[in-house]
Amino acid sequence: MTSRTELIQIGIAYAVLTVDMLLILSANSFLGRGGTGAFSPVTVGTVAIAAGAALTGFVAHELAHKVTAQRHGFWAEFRLSPFGLILSLVTAAVGFLFAAPGATLVAGIGEHDAGNWGRTSLAGPMSNLAFATAFYGASIGASYALPAWVGPLLFLAFINAWFGTFNLVPIGPLDGAKVLRWSTAVWVLALVGTAAATVVSYLAYFGGAGPALGL
Repeated sequence: MTSRTELIQIGIAYAVLTVDMLLILSANSFLGRGGTGAFSPVTVGTVAIAAGAALTGFVAHELAHKVTAQRHGFWAEFRLSPFGLILSLVTAAVGFLFAAPGATLVAGIGEHDAGNWGRTSLAGPMSNLAFATAFYGASIGASYALPAWVGPLLFLAFINAWFGTFNLVPIGPLDGAKVLRWSTAVWVLALVGTAAATVVSYLAYFGGAGPALGL
């Protein structure tokens, strides 16, 4: 179940995050290619990559929270954070993305119900890890048949892995705090998994395995 309000708000967040990704992708300094900090021209390829990164890294993450909560009988809908949207644009413009454009609100879970809070919170980062793993695996396959796709796929893997790792930090409203309260072992395994995926995909792309991102 969803509402018109939720669809509008997640659509706005998705559009803004796509712009954020375009800013990041076009910044030579972020791409680690020895640029001067100037911005590269936006191409159809970079728009597609930016949209894919925002869709898998953010929208799918929030939908994973929503679906998990609703499967357990709880109300859940995404809501925008105007301040978070502005902050994401500002940070992306300077080459480092801090993405907190909103969150999936959940109602019906008791304050002390650590299990349901933990499982609902874990779903988002695990969605990121699944996408990161899939994109990384696809990049290996692409290296044999479609080398031009290796860079984009590695970038998508890195963004997903980084989003998952960031959200598992156990502070404030981030997912990690609720997962840790539920199970230390689960939190450690999840964080190790996403952190490892982040390091591997970072080294694979920024270490030179990935070509330029323009398609």
